Amino acid sequence: MSNKPEANTVKDQSERELKPKLRFPEFRDAPGWEEKSLEQICTMNPSSEGLPESFYYIDLESVVAGELTSKNRIDRNAAPSRAQRLLKKGDIIYQVVRPYQRNNFLFDFDEKDNYVASTGYAQLRASGSEKFLYQAIHTDGFVSKVIEKCTGSNYPAINSSELSEICLAVPPTIDEQQTIAECLTSLDELIDAHRQKLDALNGHKNGLMQKLFPRDGEKRPRLRFPAFLNAGDWNQVSFGKLGLDVGDGNYSSKYPSQSDFKTSGVPFLRANNLKCGTVTDDDMRFISTQQHSELTKGHLKLGDILISTRGELGKVALVPDRHIGSNINAQLVRINAGNTIVNTFLFQLLDYSRTIGLFDALSTGTALKQLPIGKLNQLSLPIPEILNEQQKIADCLSSLDDLIAAQTQKLEALKTHKNGLMQQLFPSTEEAL
Repeated sequence: MSNKPEANTVKDQSERELKPKLRFPEFRDAPGWEEKSLEQICTMNPSSEGLPESFYYIDLESVVAGELTSKNRIDRNAAPSRAQRLLKKGDIIYQVVRPYQRNNFLFDFDEKDNYVASTGYAQLRASGSEKFLYQAIHTDGFVSKVIEKCTGSNYPAINSSELSEICLAVPPTIDEQQTIAECLTSLDELIDAHRQKLDALNGHKNGLMQKLFPRDGEKRPRLRFPAFLNAGDWNQVSFGKLGLDVGDGNYSSKYPSQSDFKTSGVPFLRANNLKCGTVTDDDMRFISTQQHSELTKGHLKLGDILISTRGELGKVALVPDRHIGSNINAQLVRINAGNTIVNTFLFQLLDYSRTIGLFDALSTGTALKQLPIGKLNQLSLPIPEILNEQQKIADCLSSLDDLIAAQTQKLEALKTHKNGLMQQLFPSTEEAL
């Protein structure tokens, strides 16, 4: 018998059965799903006899996209008041502050050590399959219901009482819950494997950059291509003396986000359009051709490099051909090397400067960091005189960038596939027949 889900066949629209669009073959003739509140399918914030003498503490910064990225071992007498959720294997902690981030965690560790979560999470102890429940609380429908009940603007949150009343659809048998959970969990494992591969590629590139560029105070890199082993020292040059074409972006106050050009016109790039060394068209904003013609700066040219100089400093991107002629806002600065330096080498060198924190060191401001052009001009950069050496380094690192970009696309495709599969494996209560 195939273990792949098949499209559900509706028997009678008058039955109004709650069934998913896709159902595994062994459950095609099973009864419809039931809509139950969260408190009906799990114990919310189960009580404990008290905290142990010491434990690993999980706060709201510890979990990112289902992964426990950090943990701190602390003594009970030094623990913050929010340390209250003593975890058992199979428990789920659900982020109740900014739940749209979906930074939730299924605690499946062997209980050799004690773990305690912050009250910034609700603790869910499933009565059925904990892996099914974990997947169910990440469906778009459930998250939307949670967000509707959130209060607060800067840090929207939902209390455990409100959360417990939110309903989700549940299969009639534990077997179907487990089959769905196993399918989606295996996909999660594949996604995680691809994420680890991406992390490894990024780590390899960062390590290679540290060897291909001289360390602070040194005039030669630790790793040099054979053709240049006997070449001279690198020169330490301030950014402002490289003779680059550097230009500001434009303030966007006269171009509101809710304009007539939300989907067409001239792209008006912002810092969040810089991703993985290039320009992403996600959440793109536009200005009219008339507005564009009125601007005297920020027009992008062939070979331009972009740097974010406000907020998240130092994101660097090469401008793709499709964005030649686009415009940029005041979060960005455009740079063109011309014939003074190999363009792709300068891009990699600026990206390296970001990774070792040089932009942050020159920045001004506290709440919102900024890097004015005057400060950017003070950046001290190591540069080899031989253009062929610049090109060789750029080609080496660019080939790694290609691998990273391909791996990123694979990872995003898997995430998209899982999201689409979840929409079909979980029924929508609004579309119930």
